[in-house]
Amino acid sequence: MNILNDIKLAYNKANIVEKIIYINVLLFLLTALFTTFIINWFALPAAFQSFLYKPWTIITYAFIHQRLFHILSNLLVLYYIGNLFLNFYTKKQFINFYFLGIIIGGIAFLAKYYFSSKIGAPLGGASAAVSTIFVAIATKIPRYAIRLRFIGSVELWVLVAIWVGLSILQLGNPNNGPAFAHIAGAAFGYLYAKQLEVGNDIGGWFESIINFFSNLILNKKSKPLKTVYKSAKRKKANNVSKTKQRKIDDILDKISKSGYESLSKEEKEFLFRSGKK
Repeated sequence: MNILNDIKLAYNKANIVEKIIYINVLLFLLTALFTTFIINWFALPAAFQSFLYKPWTIITYAFIHQRLFHILSNLLVLYYIGNLFLNFYTKKQFINFYFLGIIIGGIAFLAKYYFSSKIGAPLGGASAAVSTIFVAIATKIPRYAIRLRFIGSVELWVLVAIWVGLSILQLGNPNNGPAFAHIAGAAFGYLYAKQLEVGNDIGGWFESIINFFSNLILNKKSKPLKTVYKSAKRKKANNVSKTKQRKIDDILDKISKSGYESLSKEEKEFLFRSGKK
């Protein structure tokens, strides 16, 4: 019983990336115990008609892994890249990127077999969503360097090129439906990140849907709009926040042009502290 309490406590303290990892691990264990049932009802079927009877699989497939190497590779990348992502984007933006990446990947998978005479195996795994997150953060800070053991520092754009390149190579396999999902997720991550750079949040509608259902479940009643008058203290706090954001943007521009190693010690510490808040 203490173990369950410890797991529950760890889950409650976890950030959004770690919570998704916990859910994936739990469902991996359940899949190992009830393989046929889980695959039949939660993996995304290749046949479009079958999908119409199980529309929830457009999301649930991303939490289903059968092979140990598959889940390990996805979750290791998600842990490191996802937490880096949270240093530059918000929690809500992470949710938008991740779940829209799942949906876009699932649509690409269904479309591939809908317009093909072949029928493939059901789709399972978080690779499309992980590809979305990976490409998005690499688009934001391509010159950011990650130090890998036995290799040294490697910039994000190189790592993501290898990641996406492996999916492109998989297009040559007979069962290449998953590769279409991965590439679609990657393409969406790039597009979404680029649109955010120009102030266009193309995933905002998804956040609105989540908020709507959250309010519905929690029985929250909508309140009339009120005019809020900011105090001098509030205005000062907002000015400080804007100044901090401008400094972060300047540092990101420097990383994009000259790489992470070009930052001074003070800039690295400032960026690290900002990402933890």
